[in-house]
Amino acid sequence: MRKSAPPREEPAERLQKVLAQLGLASRREAETWIRAGRLTVNGDKATLGVRVRSADQVRLDGRVVRRHIAPELRVFLCHRSPGQALGRPDDETGEDGIMSRLPGRGGRRFVAVSPMPRIDGGLELVTSDGELAMRLQRAAHLLTSEFSVRVRGELTDLQRQGILTGLLDRGTSLAVQSCEAAGGEGANRWYSLVAHGGSGKDVRQLFERQAALVSRVLRTRFGPLSLDRALARGQFRELTREQRDALVAAIAGSRSSSP
Repeated sequence: MRKSAPPREEPAERLQKVLAQLGLASRREAETWIRAGRLTVNGDKATLGVRVRSADQVRLDGRVVRRHIAPELRVFLCHRSPGQALGRPDDETGEDGIMSRLPGRGGRRFVAVSPMPRIDGGLELVTSDGELAMRLQRAAHLLTSEFSVRVRGELTDLQRQGILTGLLDRGTSLAVQSCEAAGGEGANRWYSLVAHGGSGKDVRQLFERQAALVSRVLRTRFGPLSLDRALARGQFRELTREQRDALVAAIAGSRSSSP
């Protein structure tokens, strides 16, 4: 009679990774909590590098961290208006941020990926999975994004050539693929800029380095995701499974193609 194979032991994972997967904190925040003595494992104060299994009892500030099976990964695409709060309510107006209106929080924390500066807006990507948020943040500089930039007056050929160099104040360069006129009315003109990586702050800096008066920067595409016209400002929609898969594939592809 053949003997049955012994059950495989559940692998232990670092505490900060577990908390990130639960959407409670980023890994860096969890490490801060550990250093501050806010976390315990089976009654003992947690230390950096400690690993836990599902049977271990983890407490944060004395409260048990429920390690139930995580709900299906949720990722939202938000259309944020310039000046609109993304996370916490606005200090002056008390207006709720978009993330406070997202459904199905269930105690989980939503994390914004490479958010645009408050003065600007457009496409914002938000997820309830801290691990995915960290992976996206690391890959953000490798994904291709598109921005709409409003400036006063038309750019000269010399200004456009300067923007195409991608040179930033810190001495590094943004990989700009194109900078094309996109219409406008009165004294304002819009330009569509496509770049490999880069943040809203970088894009604004590119134009201002060329003495352009920038009044607005809107992100319209992030990797495989685009801001469609049907999504009004201040609104959001959840990504489909296919869109989530395409996003994860884009992360993997950007890493494999990076030097």
